[in-house]
Amino acid sequence: MSKKKTCYVTTPIYYSSGNVHIGNSYTTIACDAFARFHRLLSYDTFYLTGMDEHGQKIENAARALGREPQEHVDLIAEETKELWKELKIEYDDFIQTSEERHVKVVQKIFEKLLEKGDIYLGYYEGDYCVYDEAFFTKTQLNPDGTCPDCGRPTTKVREECYFLNLKKYQQQLLDYINENPDFIQPETRKNEVVSFVEGGLEDLAISRTTFKWGVPVLSNPKHVVYVWIDALSNYISALGYLSEDDSKYRKYWLEGDKVVHVIGKDILRFHAVYWPIMLMALGVPIRFKLYVHGWVLMREGKMSKSKGNVIYPRDVTQRYGLDPLRYYLLREMPLGNDCIFSYDQFIEKYNVDLANDLGNLVSRTIAMINKYFCGQVQKPDSDHFPEDADFRKTAEKAIADYLSDFANFRIQNGIIAVWNLVNRSNKYIDETMPWVLAKDESKREALASVLYNLFESLRLIALMLSPVMP
Repeated sequence: MSKKKTCYVTTPIYYSSGNVHIGNSYTTIACDAFARFHRLLSYDTFYLTGMDEHGQKIENAARALGREPQEHVDLIAEETKELWKELKIEYDDFIQTSEERHVKVVQKIFEKLLEKGDIYLGYYEGDYCVYDEAFFTKTQLNPDGTCPDCGRPTTKVREECYFLNLKKYQQQLLDYINENPDFIQPETRKNEVVSFVEGGLEDLAISRTTFKWGVPVLSNPKHVVYVWIDALSNYISALGYLSEDDSKYRKYWLEGDKVVHVIGKDILRFHAVYWPIMLMALGVPIRFKLYVHGWVLMREGKMSKSKGNVIYPRDVTQRYGLDPLRYYLLREMPLGNDCIFSYDQFIEKYNVDLANDLGNLVSRTIAMINKYFCGQVQKPDSDHFPEDADFRKTAEKAIADYLSDFANFRIQNGIIAVWNLVNRSNKYIDETMPWVLAKDESKREALASVLYNLFESLRLIALMLSPVMP
């Protein structure tokens, strides 16, 4: 028996701030559809998601609520798991960065790089954003001195910290990107990364001493590991890297056929620069492809609690159901670009695509099979209409396009390919007019052929849409 191909797909781990919005849900739903697609193709599939739980912001939030940080993040993790269950997310592992299995691996990674000389102790002096947990140079700040990512005021800090030597690996990273043109997709994001790296990398501050809620550095416990080094390691810590049982790491990473990280554009630099350099320093092969999607926006721009325009998944599912939400997000978000969410557009897609195009096709076909053949039709021996060959050709092309698009995370295009078959099926009904054939007993074989072709089309459509609307 031949060995099954493997597919390892990951979401970014979500920050433990609670209230997962529709943008986070898109990433998780998209990865779920991608994983379900590969399971359909009999891949041995491992789908990882989880929570990024350390840092000063979380420590402060927990204290403000009268909680210990561990209690706080555990509550949020359980709430998030419950939401993913409601959205029919079938992950294989849910990692929390506060778990011992992860903490131990991060500590080993840190000490390994320290011993190798790729991490060194120094002093950081500059601006720090508590909200984004990020250090910035003066040239990176907004003209008014605020954080370039969130627009909030930054804090001047001077503290002892460890640095990761990025400069050492700058050219090696550029060479890797150029030698692997599909490493970062879409190409616009790859070009953005190349431009950033060619501009010159500064060594990265990777520890803090001003708070305690983090992974302590084993050889210098007054330091905790900077959140991104901690968070990024989850992709291999969850597989058992540097652990007693590293069988999943060997199976899905070292020897795996397909490794895919899916992220939003706001965390591109961390995944396309810092993470590959970490792997290079560790001597771990870079096995992943990075698919970068845009944001789910409102008409007035980014979602914001202050604007009162944040959409949460339950706002939609409790009113319209789960399948329409999953369909809309996956159908409307092209890889690399932003998607504007509006209830008007959502309702239009619901009515036109699902109720009219697909719903009518299903109800008409099933009703005619039940009415004319008591629910059973046989495969025809030959074509009966000139349209049969074209109908079959459309189905074959839809399948080929769907397989190619989904395999390369072009989920929107894959759904469009399915809808080409939906529309052609509706047209086939109009062309062959089965209700007219039913009036002529001599046309009964032709009628059976038409309804068989339509039912086979429905079977294919249902299979292809099952990762989208399970």
